[in-house]
Amino acid sequence: MPRLLALDVLDHILIRGKSLDDAFAEARRLNELAPRDRGLARRLVSETLRRLGQIDDLIDRFLERPLPRKARPVRQVLRLGLSQLLFLDTPAHAAVDTSVELAVARGMFAHKALVNAILRRAAREGSDLVARQDAAVLNAPAWLRKRWVAAYGEAVCREICLAHLNEPPLDVTAKTDPEGVARELGGELLPGGTIRLRSPGPISELPGYGDGAWWVQDAAAALPVRLLDPEPGMHVADLCAAPGGKTAQLAAAGARVTAIDRSEKRLDILRANLDRLGLNAEVICADATGWHPAEPVDAVLVDAPCSSTGTIRRHPELPWIKTETRLEGATDVQRRLLDHALQIVRPGGRVVFATCSLEPAEGRDIVSAVLERHEGLKFRAAEPSAFGLPPEATTPAGHLRTLPSHWAERGGMDGFFAAMIGNGTN
Repeated sequence: MPRLLALDVLDHILIRGKSLDDAFAEARRLNELAPRDRGLARRLVSETLRRLGQIDDLIDRFLERPLPRKARPVRQVLRLGLSQLLFLDTPAHAAVDTSVELAVARGMFAHKALVNAILRRAAREGSDLVARQDAAVLNAPAWLRKRWVAAYGEAVCREICLAHLNEPPLDVTAKTDPEGVARELGGELLPGGTIRLRSPGPISELPGYGDGAWWVQDAAAALPVRLLDPEPGMHVADLCAAPGGKTAQLAAAGARVTAIDRSEKRLDILRANLDRLGLNAEVICADATGWHPAEPVDAVLVDAPCSSTGTIRRHPELPWIKTETRLEGATDVQRRLLDHALQIVRPGGRVVFATCSLEPAEGRDIVSAVLERHEGLKFRAAEPSAFGLPPEATTPAGHLRTLPSHWAERGGMDGFFAAMIGNGTN
C-alpha cells in the first residue's frame, strides 16, 4: 500500500532525521510495491513535506487539545490525509477512508474516530482556511527565513519560500546535440543548453537514457562547469565529484578528468553513470584535501559539500531535518578544499568554487576570505547573460548566484553559487 510506505518514510524523515532518498532506500515496504505505487508514495511524502507548516497549523486548529505523547503518531496520519485532501486533489472520501485505514493498520484503534472527525472537518472548512494562510511564512522554519531575509531582503525571501512549494521539473544535460535530444524528449531547450521536461514519467524509460544520450542535472547545477569552460585535453581535477554530473560535463567537453571523492559508495554511482554515458575519467577514492597530482593540473572544480539549502525544491525534507548549528558546520571544510585547490592548480590555471547553498557564508564569504589570504589571486567576474541568466543572478561582486525564484516563468531553478578564481596570468 503506497500510503503505508509513505507513512514509514515520513517517520524516517521527521522522527529519525533521515534524508528523503535514504528514507525511501531503507523503507521495508519499498520492494513490495510496483514502480507506479512507489511514485505515488514519493509524491505523497514530498507534498506533505513542502506543505508541512501549513498542515501542522491546520491540525493544531482542528484539535481541541494537544495530542498526548503516546498519540503523536496520529499526527503523521493526519499530515498525510490533509496533504491529499487539500493539496493533491484527492477526493474527500478517499483521503478520509484511507487515513482511517492507516490509523487502524498502525494500531491506533483508539484514535480512528479522531482522524475521521478532523479530516471530515477539513473537507468542509480546509480550503477556506488554506486560502487565508501565509504559505511563504508557515512552510519554512523561522530561523531559515531570518537568514534569507538578512541575505536577500524580505521580498526575495518570500519568493524563495513560495518557489519551494512547487514540484520542480526534470532537467537533463545532453552529451551531444542538445537540440536533437530536446526534440526526441519533447522538452524545452533552456538558454545555456539544459533540456527541461514537465511530465517526464519514469526516467529510465525515456528515449536516450539507455543509450547514454543524457543525464539528469538541474540547470543551475550545470553552471559551475560552464563557468570553468573546459577545453579538449585540459586536465581538470573534480573534487568531491560524486555522483558525477559535473564529471560527465567535463568529460563530454573533452577534458582529461580526475574525479576525487571520499565515498566509495558514491563513486560506484559515478562509475555507473560514466559507463552508461560512455564517458571516461580517472576515479580516485580519497579525501580531496589530501590528494596531490603528479604535476599541477590545468583547472580544479570544487563542488564543495554544504547545507544544500539551494536544493530544497528537490529535497523538501531539508528545512525540517537541518538545524542552524548543522548549517554552519561545513564552512571549515569548504575553506580547506578551496585552499587545496589553489595549491594543486598550475600558475595561470582556473579554479571554480561552487556550492548548492543559499547561505552567503557558504559562497561569497568563502571566496572573499581566500582572496584576502592569498596574494596574486584574481576573481573573474561572470556576465549572467553569457549563461542565459537574468541580471539578478549575480552578486554585486560578480559571482554567479542563482535562486529558486529565478526563471519562475520557466519552472524555477536550484540555488547555486559559483565563482572563478585565477592564480596568475593566463
